[in-house]
Amino acid sequence: MTEPKSLPNRQEVSEENKWDLTYIFENMTDVDAAFRKSNDLIAKSKEYQGTLKNGSAAFLSALDYILSVYRQVEKIYVYAHLKNDQDTADTEYQALYARASTLAAQAGEAVAWFQPELLTLSDDEIAGYFDDNKDLEVYRHFVKQMTDNRVHVLSSAEEELLAGASEIFDASSNTFSILNNADLKFPVVEDEDGNQVELSNGLYGQLLESTNRKVRQDAFEGLYSVYHQFRNTFASTLGAHVKKHNFSAKIRKYPSARAAALSNNHIPESVYDTLLEVVHKNLSLLHRYVALRKKLLKVDDLHMYDMYTPILGDAPIKYTYDEAKQKTLEALAPLGKEYGSILKESFADRWIDVIENKGKRSGAYSSGSYDTKPYILLNWHDSINHLYTLVHELGHSVHSYYTRSSQPYVYGDYSIFLAEIASTTNENILTEHLLETEKDPKVRAFVLNHYLDGVKGTIFRQTQFAEFEHFIHTEDAAGTPLTSEYLSNYYGDLNAKYYGEDVVRDTEIADEWARIPHFYYNYYVYQYATGFSAASALADKIVKKEPGALENYIAYLKSGSSDYPIEVMKKAGVDMTQSAYIEEAMSVFEKRLNELEQLIKEL
Repeated sequence: MTEPKSLPNRQEVSEENKWDLTYIFENMTDVDAAFRKSNDLIAKSKEYQGTLKNGSAAFLSALDYILSVYRQVEKIYVYAHLKNDQDTADTEYQALYARASTLAAQAGEAVAWFQPELLTLSDDEIAGYFDDNKDLEVYRHFVKQMTDNRVHVLSSAEEELLAGASEIFDASSNTFSILNNADLKFPVVEDEDGNQVELSNGLYGQLLESTNRKVRQDAFEGLYSVYHQFRNTFASTLGAHVKKHNFSAKIRKYPSARAAALSNNHIPESVYDTLLEVVHKNLSLLHRYVALRKKLLKVDDLHMYDMYTPILGDAPIKYTYDEAKQKTLEALAPLGKEYGSILKESFADRWIDVIENKGKRSGAYSSGSYDTKPYILLNWHDSINHLYTLVHELGHSVHSYYTRSSQPYVYGDYSIFLAEIASTTNENILTEHLLETEKDPKVRAFVLNHYLDGVKGTIFRQTQFAEFEHFIHTEDAAGTPLTSEYLSNYYGDLNAKYYGEDVVRDTEIADEWARIPHFYYNYYVYQYATGFSAASALADKIVKKEPGALENYIAYLKSGSSDYPIEVMKKAGVDMTQSAYIEEAMSVFEKRLNELEQLIKEL
C-alpha cells in the first residue's frame, strides 16, 4: 500500500506561487506600528463627536476623520486575514487575526456615534452645508445613503453598544470557520490513479470530477460522514448566526432580516423574489439536463456525486496554471488592451496565492482594501474548472483595481451585488472564446457541458441556497428551533425539488447546508445567480461588439459605490429590477442544451 499523498506545508510552497503581502507590510514591526497609529487615531474620536452641528467645516473634518479610521484599520485587517487564511493552523496568524478583529471592533465602536449624530441634523441643515462648502460635494452620495435610512438608525449610545459587541456576534461564524478549515479531519481515500490521498474541501471538488465512479462515491460518502458526525455543532453555529441577523433587523425596525440585508444597497426585495420565481418556472430545463446526464453516463441510478463529472468521459482539455494564465489573456482580449495589461500585472506582481497547502482556507476568493493589491486566494488543481475559477476571481480583482484607481476612498469599494457581475462576465466571455476557437467536437461538447454545469452551479444551485437561506431566517423569526434534523429534512426536500426525479435522494446531501460558508454571509448567495444572469447579457453585448458596450462596461467597473447598484447596472445596459435578464440567461441555457444534444448525436 502506497503512502497517503498529503498536502505540502506552507513553507514548502515556492515563492512564485505565493501572494506577495510585503506590499502591505514588510514585517511585523511595520504591522505593530500600524496598530499603534490606528489606536492613536481611534483615541481622537471624542474630539469630533458632537461637532457636526458646528458648521460645514466641522462637518467636513468629521467626515475626513471617520473615513481615515476605516481606511487605516481596513489595511491591517486585510493583511491579518490573508495571513491567517494562508495557514489557518498557524497560531501566530490566528493571534494576529484576532488582534485585527478586536481593532476593527474598537474602531467601529469609536465612530458609531457618527450616523446617529448626523441624523440629528435636518435635511435642510445638511443641504445647507453642501451649498456652503464645495469640498463636501464628493461626500454627497455617501451622506445620502445614511440619511435615506434614518428610521433604522439607533441612538448614539445604542449604536456604540452594538459596535462593541461585534466580536461576540461574530463568534459563531468564526467557530464555523476554524472547525471547517482547520479542525475537521477527513478520511484517506483513493484517487483515480490508485493513490491514497488525504481528503480535503479543496480536493473534494476535484475528486467529484473524476470519471471513476467509485472515486466520486468514496469522496462523497467520506466527506459527508464527517459533516454528519458534527451536524449538531454546525446547526448550533448556523442557528446562532441567523439569530444575530434577525435580532439586528428587529431592533433596527426592519420587517425582516432579508429587508435589512438588501436595504444597505437599496436593492428591492422584489429582485430576490423575481429570481426565485423565474428559476422555479425554469426548473424543467435543469431536470432535462439532469436526464441527459443520466443517459450519457449510462447509469441506472443517478446520484448527487454524479453531478460534476464530465458526461462525455475524460476531459479532452486540461490546463496547468501557466497554461491557464495564457488562456486567460487570450480569452479576455475583447475587454481591451488596458484590461489585458492589468491581468499581466496581476501575474507579474504576485497578487495570487496559487497552491493548496495544509491549513489553507478552502475555496477561492478575491480580497484587499483601497491601499493593498486586490489579492486572490486559489487552491489550484489542473482542470478546466480551475481555469474558470481563475478567470472569475480575476474579474473581481480587476474590478477592484479599476474602482480604486478611479474613485476616491469613500467610493473605492462596491457591493457584492455588483461584484458577482464582473466575475461572471469573465466566465461567459471565456465560454464564448472556447466555443469560438475549439473546433474538435469532443472539446466543444465538453465546453458546452461545462457551461451547462456552470449555470447549474451558479444560477440554479445558488438560487437553491438563497431559498434555503431565506427559509431558515423566516423560520427562526417565527420561533422555530433550527435543529440539525429540521435543517437536514428541509434541505433534502429542497434539493430533490431542484434536481428532479432522475436523481436519487442520497441521504448524505441533506447535510450539505453544514459545509456551506456562504450561509454565514447574510443574504449573499442570491447575488451569484442575479450576477451570472446579468453577466450573460453584458458578455453577449461585448463579444458582439455592440456600439458602446465595452465603454459602458468599463465605466461600470470604475463606478465603485458612487451610485446605487441598480442604477450603476442600468447605466451598463441591464435593468435588474425586471425579469428579462434572468429569462435571457435561461434562454441561453436552453440554446446550449439544444446544441449539446445535437452535437452528441454527431459524435
